Amino acid sequence: MTPPVCLLLPGQGAQHPGMAVALYDREPEFTRVVDAFFDLLGAEGRTLRAEWLSGKASELFDDGTRAQPLLFVLGVAVGRTLCHHGVRPTALLGHSIGELAAATLAEVFDLPGAAEVIASRSAALAEAPAGGMLAVAARPEQLGEFLDDLVVFGGQNAPVQTVLSGPEHQLAAVGAALTRAGMAWRRVPARQAFHSPAMSVAVARLTAAFGRISLVAPRIPIWSTATAEVVTPDQAGSPGFWAGQLSAPVLFWPALDALLGTGDHVLVETGPGQQLSTLARRHPAVRGGASRVVPLLANRPEKDWSTWCAARDQLTELASSAANHS
Repeated sequence: MTPPVCLLLPGQGAQHPGMAVALYDREPEFTRVVDAFFDLLGAEGRTLRAEWLSGKASELFDDGTRAQPLLFVLGVAVGRTLCHHGVRPTALLGHSIGELAAATLAEVFDLPGAAEVIASRSAALAEAPAGGMLAVAARPEQLGEFLDDLVVFGGQNAPVQTVLSGPEHQLAAVGAALTRAGMAWRRVPARQAFHSPAMSVAVARLTAAFGRISLVAPRIPIWSTATAEVVTPDQAGSPGFWAGQLSAPVLFWPALDALLGTGDHVLVETGPGQQLSTLARRHPAVRGGASRVVPLLANRPEKDWSTWCAARDQLTELASSAANHS
């Protein structure tokens, strides 16, 4: 029996120039969703679409006002295109902005509502202080001495990969201290201190935006990286729940572990970049072969189409086989 499919939807840091452009005009459903979203954003959407389709990155490409709307719409468009080909996920797990893409796929809010929220999110991020995130090869409990009121625990992506987040000046000092302590780390491609108190003003604006749109219970279970549990109907209907994730830690590994604790899954990453696939392959359930990982896009845009076609065909064959045996 084929294990159920869970979509993994990436967040900030996964972006790269040209990501998923190869699907545009080749996959009609993908093109329809992307165009609909950019049209809903108006002039800013037209600018984003032109920059994305050019395959080139402006100096603001890693800024949340650019990267996050793109990552959001690509997650939704790839997910809906996969469904269009007959592959129906039974669970969703999104990383940071990916959780909003998951909520859209689960129909917690519709695409026009999502566009209103994403526009408000971008406006709030444009006013956020300069900051960033560090991915550190260490467990959270090993990093206490490097944290304070400004540089905080921003998430856990794997057992020995912890994210720290904070304002730029303080974060740079922490990076230097980590180096002196012999700890390996890298900058996450981001220009804001996501998942830290620096986002508190943005959270307030985002809460108001969520309060203006309709929120309903998910039609597909969402494993939240805010709680490492399935989103409840009450949480789904709460503007504060969705907005608060901007300043709360991302518990990707605990959420993945909880999901796989319920049984075997085919973990399908909507891309780009395969970062979540790389993390998921570290899980014992995947290493042991009980669950498997299928990335839909490649690490480089020139390989996106061939990667997509191979993964799409593999998954549609599995879905067809499962339907014939049901």
